[in-house]
Amino acid sequence: MKIISGPLSMFGAKVEIAAHEKGIEFELVMAPFDPQRGYEPKHPDVLRINPKRQVPVLIDGALEIFDSTQIFEYLEDLRPDPPLWPADCQARAMARQLEHSSDEIYFPYIIRLMGLEATPDDPAARSAREAASQYYLRMERVLGDREFLAGAYSCADIAFYMAQLFGARKGAPMTAHTPNLLAWRERMTARPAVRKVAGAMAAYLVSIDYAVPDFLQGLVR
Repeated sequence: MKIISGPLSMFGAKVEIAAHEKGIEFELVMAPFDPQRGYEPKHPDVLRINPKRQVPVLIDGALEIFDSTQIFEYLEDLRPDPPLWPADCQARAMARQLEHSSDEIYFPYIIRLMGLEATPDDPAARSAREAASQYYLRMERVLGDREFLAGAYSCADIAFYMAQLFGARKGAPMTAHTPNLLAWRERMTARPAVRKVAGAMAAYLVSIDYAVPDFLQGLVR
């Protein structure tokens, strides 16, 4: 199995964590990335497999697929144990909804902040941060006093952990207003699979002189 990711790919990191959690061996290929040009030129296998020209891409024998959520599903089918979706059908549906929301509802707020780091008082930046703050409050209610977002540890946790990591990087961090989420993040950061992937990302940020979120400082060697 080969996973093509990128050193600052939130979606690629999701897939890497899931594969590590399941104990699946894979070759990790990092697409070239430049802080000024981004992922240009694109990796040829990414161009060939994904019409959206984005990582992650997974190659497993004759199978070639893209999109982090679709790769989640393949990894779950390939190796059901340990599960990364809840067994109960309603809990599983909720976990899938939460994973989708992290990517499609929350993360677009963070995308709005990209390029506005030097102008935090820009109305667009203020609006995006407020929307992210409201999402954190919503997720605080979803989590409640449970250990993980959908009860059992799942892809929903992986997705939101990586998304909020980028929120912290771009000026919309979680705060003391969501103490349960902060405790959840500590639990997530302590997981070996998360430490492996998030630690590599933190090290890359250091290597290009980018700031590292406070909660990842302990992972930087």
